[in-house]
Amino acid sequence: MVFVISIAIVAIFALWGAVAPGQLSNAADIAYNFSIQNFGWFYLLATLFFLIFTFYLAFSRFGGIRLGDDDDEPEYSTLSWLSMLFSAGMGIGLVFWGVAEPLSHYLSPPESVEGGTTEAARISMRYSFFHWGLHPWAIYAVIGLTLAYFQFRKGYKGLISSTFIPLLGERLAAGWLGKVIDILAVIATIFGVATSLGLGALQINGGLHYLFGVPNTAASQIVIISVVTVLFLISATTGLDKGIKLLSNTNLIIAVLLMLFVWATGPTSFIFDTFTTTLGSYLQNIVNMSLRLTPFSRGTWVGAWTLFYWAWWIAWAPFVGTFIARVSKGRTIKEFVIYVMIAPSLFGFVWFSVFGGTGLHLELFDGARLAAAVKVDTTTALFITLEQLPLGTIIAFIATLLIMTFFITSADSATFVLGMLTSDGKLNPSSRVKLTWGILQSAIAVVLLISGGLSGLQTASIVAALPFAIVLMGMCFSLLRALQAEDKERRQREKRQRQQLKRLLEE
Repeated sequence: MVFVISIAIVAIFALWGAVAPGQLSNAADIAYNFSIQNFGWFYLLATLFFLIFTFYLAFSRFGGIRLGDDDDEPEYSTLSWLSMLFSAGMGIGLVFWGVAEPLSHYLSPPESVEGGTTEAARISMRYSFFHWGLHPWAIYAVIGLTLAYFQFRKGYKGLISSTFIPLLGERLAAGWLGKVIDILAVIATIFGVATSLGLGALQINGGLHYLFGVPNTAASQIVIISVVTVLFLISATTGLDKGIKLLSNTNLIIAVLLMLFVWATGPTSFIFDTFTTTLGSYLQNIVNMSLRLTPFSRGTWVGAWTLFYWAWWIAWAPFVGTFIARVSKGRTIKEFVIYVMIAPSLFGFVWFSVFGGTGLHLELFDGARLAAAVKVDTTTALFITLEQLPLGTIIAFIATLLIMTFFITSADSATFVLGMLTSDGKLNPSSRVKLTWGILQSAIAVVLLISGGLSGLQTASIVAALPFAIVLMGMCFSLLRALQAEDKERRQREKRQRQQLKRLLEE
């Protein structure tokens, strides 16, 4: 039922976008404005709650509970595990926004700061850390931790609805309400992944335009999506342990080498200074940024950036969370939270310090005028920055390949997860189901690009994320209830064992 209804909804949406893209764009804008104006506060409070909740679980009495049986060992090495969750989580986004976001904030900063100033450069880096740091990974950790606990510890199906059994009971969780929850997860995943695939296509087109003069048009982007779709569908049929694992490890190696090259050939000491200063500023202002809205000035910056990101991460959460859960069997809750939240966040901070710091240095001190170029075309930011470094053309080509492999890995992982969600939670869904979802998610990415470009992709994410944010809140309370019940059972069992030991000693 979940598979059929989800397919029908996605197909109707794709058909609507193909037949009347303008009408679809207008409807999405209305829904977007409604979400931002009425529920922006909810996005902020919910995301901050997820951050506090996950850290609480890690360092509470529940931190030692294993995601699986007590004697289960991790299925994958720590490096492969981190590679897979990082590639699925935000690989394309980091490459796309690594230079573009700090430069965009530099021209149009928040908090009433004047654009193009030294203070604008500082705040641009701080908000880049904020948007790609602990908060998004807390969203992923909530759903990944909940699914992994119920799937491997309790033996439930790998479905979002199964995590609600402690709150709803088995009948409702397996009935119509559970089906609605699973369908919401599938729809949010489709739009979240389509947004990322659309961004990836824009960035690949930007790289090909820079390298080979390929026109930067919707037609070129559709061709790119079509070609990459064939590649990731081939990878999807090879399974988790071959295709996704191999590509994820390759992605991480290329990304680290590219980052080290830019760090070594760019303004090295400036990058170190930027990282240190921005990390301190980020930690000092994290609460203020987490709750920042502009009701008195009616500014649009928070909606266009922070709320878009929080909605994007929430829309991605069913996909990334389900995938992280699938590869996290055998980890403890404390280990899971530390690795899933802190390690990728630190990598993101270093990434933005290297690429964003280099871009700002070129803008501020070398007269490269990158910010003006980014304002005209966001996809050119990375390539114009690399052009200023030694071997710029070769490195730009490698960066384009990296974007393509991230694109393939994300889409490959997404088809795997969508297959699980619509195959009654099977750990290894059939190739037929994965192929179906692979084609549909690419079709949605094409529709969004045609109907609204980058703004259309952003709008779709925010609209799709709102209902699933409520589901995520419910998952937190369901997990907490289950952990409390297990802890109570454990203490009662230990009490009985002490009593039995006491009687034996008395005898």
